[in-house]
Amino acid sequence: MTTSAAPGKIPGRTWYRTTVAGMASYLDAGAIITTGTALVLYKEPLGISDAQFGQYSALLTFMIAAGALVGGRLADLFGRKRVFLATMAVYVAGAAILVAAPGTGALYAGVVLLGLAVGADLPASLAMIAEEAPPEHRGKLISFSHILWLVGIIAAQLFGIVVGGLGMTGGRIMYGQLLVLALVVLVLRAGMPESSRWQAAHAGATDGGASATESVDLGTLKKLLRGPYLMPMIAVALFYALVNVGANTGGQFSTLMYTEMAGTTVQFASTVGFVTFAIAFGATYLLMRIVDGAHRMRWFAVMAVFYTLGYLIPVAFGVQVWTLVAMGVVGSIAGAVAGEPMFKVWAQELIPTTYRSTAQGVMIAFTRVVAAVVALWTPALLAASPDVLFGFVAACIAVGGVIGYCWITRYPRVADDEPTAAPVAAASTTTTGSTDEGAR
Repeated sequence: MTTSAAPGKIPGRTWYRTTVAGMASYLDAGAIITTGTALVLYKEPLGISDAQFGQYSALLTFMIAAGALVGGRLADLFGRKRVFLATMAVYVAGAAILVAAPGTGALYAGVVLLGLAVGADLPASLAMIAEEAPPEHRGKLISFSHILWLVGIIAAQLFGIVVGGLGMTGGRIMYGQLLVLALVVLVLRAGMPESSRWQAAHAGATDGGASATESVDLGTLKKLLRGPYLMPMIAVALFYALVNVGANTGGQFSTLMYTEMAGTTVQFASTVGFVTFAIAFGATYLLMRIVDGAHRMRWFAVMAVFYTLGYLIPVAFGVQVWTLVAMGVVGSIAGAVAGEPMFKVWAQELIPTTYRSTAQGVMIAFTRVVAAVVALWTPALLAASPDVLFGFVAACIAVGGVIGYCWITRYPRVADDEPTAAPVAAASTTTTGSTDEGAR
């Protein structure tokens, strides 16, 4: 992509494309938070049982995992744009069903479609962001998708506050917000070009006369299962799954901790949640400033230590309101630098364009399944021994930090050396080599 922007400045067109593609993160967070709230509002009018409520939540998580596997692979075979247009169409269909759902059966169908769409959209959209970003700003623009994820959470919570007293109508409004936004994103994405790096990679795949689909299909299987990208994929997947245990535990069960264990109210827990998300915004902005610099891993190491220690505060001082608040604040700051946003960065840097979405689909699916399994046991562990739970989460984060600092950083940034399509060839000559501190 040629640009007249001053050196070091990200063109407005790049910000636009990053935002439109990155809306996958907003819609992911919006689907999860909205479903958790809207189903409560649907529960009595539609006669949803406690067992069904749990089934809907688990089904959404597992469908996101399945969608990531399928969507990631399809995006490598057929292109980022085709997949994230198709996923938005499926998302619109799922949201429409959930808006108009007349009974519990329709809810199952809507949740399945919504989960599949979200899961399939994430790897394709993140790959598009990475492949269209100037190499010197790739980490910054990928990190920006985490900002959109936070906005999605806050927007869903605000809708819950505003329409939560309207009963089933409120739930329909919450899903309606996602429906309208998904339609807008679908229209905007239709006007975006295909990833130039994906086009260049597929042009290279057809040099020997085989079709792009056949060549990339075989290459994906060989490279990921036996080739040089298997170990980076395993390392990043383990890192993401481990640090996500902390984020998922704090996100899903913080209200339960505050009300059942610390003796405070839902309103107080919600207030703390808003404050910690505001802090997370600032911390993610910090990551955007340092992620493409030479000191990224120094920041990562420090924040990984704080992230681990944050979950040990209730162990050391007991489960009280102030210890839970402290844990949430520390986690919001440290997790932005040593948590999920770094997975997004490494997943783009360490896996080449031809296999990037497939690998991300595997990593996202693995992490969601681990999160679902851990979540099944979390309430019981909280009731039996909070210290065991918090110690377990801290251990997961600590191991994830070690993997990030000592293992992942051994691999080169292969994305820096990839070819680009003709329209962006001039810009690609300024890319940095993969010898620049590897993944550091």
